[in-house]
Amino acid sequence: MTHIVVIGAGQAGSSLVAKLRKDGFDGDITLIGAEPVVPYQRPPLSKAYLLGDMALERLFLRPESFYDDQKVTLKLGQPVTAIDRHGKTVHLGNEVIPYDLLVLTTGSDPRRLPASIGGDLDGVFVVRTLADVDAMAPMVGEGKRALIVGGGYIGLEAAAVATKLGVQVTLVEMADRILQRVAAPETSDFFRDLHTGHGVKILEGVGLEKLTGENGKVTGAVLADGTTLEVDFVVVGVGIAPSTQLAEMAGVILDNGIKTDAFGRTSDENIWAAGDCASFPYKGGRIRLESVPNAIDQAECVAGNLMGADVEYVPQPWFWSDQYDVKLQIAGLNTGYDRIITRKGDGNSVSFWYFKGDQLLAVDAMNDARNYMIGKRLIDAGKSPSPDVIADPATDMKALLKA
Repeated sequence: MTHIVVIGAGQAGSSLVAKLRKDGFDGDITLIGAEPVVPYQRPPLSKAYLLGDMALERLFLRPESFYDDQKVTLKLGQPVTAIDRHGKTVHLGNEVIPYDLLVLTTGSDPRRLPASIGGDLDGVFVVRTLADVDAMAPMVGEGKRALIVGGGYIGLEAAAVATKLGVQVTLVEMADRILQRVAAPETSDFFRDLHTGHGVKILEGVGLEKLTGENGKVTGAVLADGTTLEVDFVVVGVGIAPSTQLAEMAGVILDNGIKTDAFGRTSDENIWAAGDCASFPYKGGRIRLESVPNAIDQAECVAGNLMGADVEYVPQPWFWSDQYDVKLQIAGLNTGYDRIITRKGDGNSVSFWYFKGDQLLAVDAMNDARNYMIGKRLIDAGKSPSPDVIADPATDMKALLKA
């Protein structure tokens, strides 16, 4: 009987084992997770969960009973120490688990500040795991002072929640503007205005020189321009990196993550990968997507291929972010854009449409679910209305789907 072992009990791992059983796989399944809790949602951790609006049990992707019912062996709180590709075994300390097929859904790890600039002080947090947020929660309260390092979506979401809880927030971004790596200046401007309107102090084009502390706990920060700040805690949101250490130690080929073919198979025919950790072919190049939708879709595609479906994974990228009363929804990938078209909606709703020449690449929609859905359907269908048509306030957007 075939034994499939899955390393990484996050969104991708949970989705993969559920899909295997749904599609009739009747072999043995083992799901291994380094954290001591059943697979859970990460996006609400730093939002609804930290705010106290979501109980722990509601974070769980599936109740623990699901895995028992589906005859999935869970090994939680047990980090894998090694993969023996030649012996086809996984090592958890002294325990050795044989596999026929192995799937790596190891996700990603937050980038941390080096200890040389105070990154190891107490009160310096990243936002990735349940344990991270549980450790930070007691610090987040009325009148506290926080420094957020990094003006990407992770940093901005942390700033929004901390501000809601009465924290005085200063956010520093080394680049010229927040969201510079991922969004157009128009989107940066929207979110800068949103945050400053809620009292967040945003410093752009300023790096962090070092954190300072007393008795091992962070108490301040020195910025690259000489500015000094007094702080009670620090949240580091400077990006994530694919978790590839196990694959690398096992000799699996890497390329901005664990390199897979279009079906999800790695350089070892018995090892597959999906989710944040996996890079795959896309439009003549290679990409890696860090999102919940990709983790689910790619994992389910790999599950099918483990059972012989032989289907290439074709992503339909979309993302979201919640900040204050604004829901940002993103469809497509904006890489290579050379023109932005703005469509104003009612109230504070607006959408920014990314074009490369006359090709529609992506849409950022703020509190504009209707135009987001239209943009997503156009992009998924490979349709590109004229930029001038998008720019015309009189355009019936829904009619573009029929063109």
